[in-house]
Amino acid sequence: MIKKDQFSRRNFIRTTAVGATTLAFAPLSFSCAPNEPGSTFGGVPIGVITYSWRSMPNSVEDIIAYCKAANITSLELMGNTAEEWAGVPATPSRPGNDASEEERNVYRIAIEEASQKQKEWRTTLDIKKYEELKKLFDDAGIHVHTVKFAPANWSDDEIDYAFKAAKILGAGAVTNEIGDEACRKLGKFAEKHGMIAAYHNHSQPGQPGFDFETFLAHSPANKLNFDVGHYFGATGKHPNDIIEKLHDRIYSIHLKDKTGKEAEPANTNKVWGEGETPLADILGLIKEKNWNIYADIELEYPIPEGSDAQQEIVKCVEYCKAILV
Repeated sequence: MIKKDQFSRRNFIRTTAVGATTLAFAPLSFSCAPNEPGSTFGGVPIGVITYSWRSMPNSVEDIIAYCKAANITSLELMGNTAEEWAGVPATPSRPGNDASEEERNVYRIAIEEASQKQKEWRTTLDIKKYEELKKLFDDAGIHVHTVKFAPANWSDDEIDYAFKAAKILGAGAVTNEIGDEACRKLGKFAEKHGMIAAYHNHSQPGQPGFDFETFLAHSPANKLNFDVGHYFGATGKHPNDIIEKLHDRIYSIHLKDKTGKEAEPANTNKVWGEGETPLADILGLIKEKNWNIYADIELEYPIPEGSDAQQEIVKCVEYCKAILV
């Protein structure tokens, strides 16, 4: 198996910088030859959660253009991006930290009104609208495998809408933050729609007594959107221990490079190759076992001066490719 120390930051920059820059600025009409696997390497689909482009224009059209330029063919789509494309009523902008109490009260009222309008929109929208969105992704050769609607706090009708919309988009799962109430609630809806409810972790695994299996037990349709970086940063434990044990209950993983629990600074996002998350071990294991697990880049480290999210995402894709090919 490929070990992480074979991918030092210096070696990674030297071997991928030219190729990554070329991909990042390739014409947006770039497309792969028929025999190209897109962003699947060694049988492992390497994708991106669209949250990673949050610092750039990130409409559906923008994201498709970024993916085509970098030959990215697998996505976890943020629900707000899909809904904005479909015409959801806007959410009011949050007031700044120096806002007055009156301004905060106005914002709270506006949020309540917007939430009601959004509920009415979701429950009355012709769900076939999402067939048009799927065609845009299909025409670009992009598979949306997951939609992050995060609907645990929505009404039952809105949760039905979330699973229906995700299924039309070709996704197998809807994601939400992990939690007991969410796992009890969403698993039943996933069963109803023949889909998966996948749960994302932040630092919860570092809390005493935390056990993924407790949450999974609420429904056979519950699976993990296992964030290996957050897990490693919060616990200092090798994520492969969880992947080996629960691989059949892991739908997807989020990839990032972080320092460990005992590092200085601890649990901190780093440019890939500068952290301690054993990404090569993780991807190497999934490849070796041929497990059906989606792997998505979640760009959270500070973007270096002179770069942007697109360039950094391309570097991360190349990092994964170097491990897997």
